[in-house]
Amino acid sequence: MTATQTRPRTTAGRRLPGNRPPRTFEQANRRLKWAMLAPALGFVGLMIVFPLLFTLNLGFTDAFGAVNADKSWIGLQNFQDALADSRRFWPAAQRTVVFTVGAVLIETVLGLALAMLMRKAFRGMRWVRTILIIPLLTTPVAIGILWLLILDPTNGIANHLLESVGLPPQEFLGSVSQSLPTLMLIDVWQWTPMMTLLLLAGLSTLPEEPEEAARVDGADAWQRFRHVVLPMLWPTLMTALVLRSVDALKTFDILYATKGPGGGSDFEAETLNVYAYGLTFDYQEYGLASAVLVLFTLFIIGVVVLLRRRAGKKEA
Repeated sequence: MTATQTRPRTTAGRRLPGNRPPRTFEQANRRLKWAMLAPALGFVGLMIVFPLLFTLNLGFTDAFGAVNADKSWIGLQNFQDALADSRRFWPAAQRTVVFTVGAVLIETVLGLALAMLMRKAFRGMRWVRTILIIPLLTTPVAIGILWLLILDPTNGIANHLLESVGLPPQEFLGSVSQSLPTLMLIDVWQWTPMMTLLLLAGLSTLPEEPEEAARVDGADAWQRFRHVVLPMLWPTLMTALVLRSVDALKTFDILYATKGPGGGSDFEAETLNVYAYGLTFDYQEYGLASAVLVLFTLFIIGVVVLLRRRAGKKEA
């Protein structure tokens, strides 16, 4: 035997050179799991990646009239035009931010308050929870039509209630200045129950010992909430905040159902979603609309990253 040759391993329990170790049950199960999930993951990935790439490609062209019409590559011109549009793009972006921040902030505060009230079991709690989720079961278009009837300046029940308590009637959705705040309140009515249920689920998982210890030490209800409950609930609160913020940024159905194309005659309720929809289906500016949607997507990603980073700093 030469010096370069090696002696094969023959000791019991030790593998021979070139042989793979036998797979454990966990390894085989893991490979089987990914093999079963691969088709579904591939399909979902394709459905996400293809529209994004297609929209991004259209954003660099002068596509107009039809998606499959002849179009030319114009680079960043659509993005420059969108960012330079101080008449429609930037006001729509501002309304999107105002609508999202205002609605989500109110929903979070009300949702947390309701979750704290419903934290302890009480008589009729099942009925309260059932009634609470009714707005979530209704389609946004139906909700928009319902509130159009309620807030009708002439025959709506809202103005009749205001007059019954001595207040002057309001135009609500018919007013340029009142449209966006009214739509925010409609969104609050629909989505506060979701925030309540998410935060209530988070509260149900919190341990009771820290709060009991604070109570023994003489802390009042606000101190226990501020220094004990809220820090423990923070991860759940931030998760709910991120989910609801992204969803509010994409709000379209209620806005279009109540205000129509352009968000009203003076674009008073036009957000970036409504603006991009109008560019696409009313003006057939597919290239410019795609650029707006790409910018909007980047904005949403930035909001998510910012919220997650702030949540991480708070947890640290």
